[in-house]
Amino acid sequence: MLSAETSLAIDFKLYLITDRHAAKIPLPQAVRAALEGGVRAVQLREKDLPIRELLKLAGELRRITKEYGARLFINDRVDVAVAVDADGVHLGGESIPVDAVRRIVGDKMLIGVSTHSLSEAVEAAQRGADFITFGPAFETPSKKKYGPPVGLGPIAEIKKAIRIPVFALGGITVSNVSAVIDAGVDGIGLISAILAADDITAAAKNILATIDRSGQAIRREQRDGAAVG
Repeated sequence: MLSAETSLAIDFKLYLITDRHAAKIPLPQAVRAALEGGVRAVQLREKDLPIRELLKLAGELRRITKEYGARLFINDRVDVAVAVDADGVHLGGESIPVDAVRRIVGDKMLIGVSTHSLSEAVEAAQRGADFITFGPAFETPSKKKYGPPVGLGPIAEIKKAIRIPVFALGGITVSNVSAVIDAGVDGIGLISAILAADDITAAAKNILATIDRSGQAIRREQRDGAAVG
């Protein structure tokens, strides 16, 4: 995996995916507020923006994320990712295949892939993805085109089948974060739970704290189980 061979690593638990329509303030301000709250990975996903506007926005987010030592991923557009020196690219089902992107970016970028089934997750890993997102875990307007929620049940099987990090997304809120982490994922992807919040910084801090508490509880259970065994 790329993350094992370079200075790039999947060193984040919360993956913020942008939607400027969900934010109540201009997107650069919203992203900065999320970074103030501890977010350290942002995917720029504004599919309806003309390329020149997307490039300008990507450059602005690149400057902001660098201020905070955060990762910036560009959805689908490898050219934009290269142009702004992003940390990675995130690919969907209709994007250029992972192995083709790897030939373009080499070992200089991380590659994430959106998946919605076990077979898609396995294929992404086999083609060289550094991590995947899996979902939608719960009902969410932003993922309706992918069909009904897949739930958290498949996570355990996916984790057994692949060795790269798995991020759940889709309908995740502070009220169900603990259940998602308990399912065994490596992290979560969020849009509205952060960007649509009245206080974005506080929302990010709250969710990150919940992720941390859930992770600590899991580690305690694992230690206790090992001690009993």
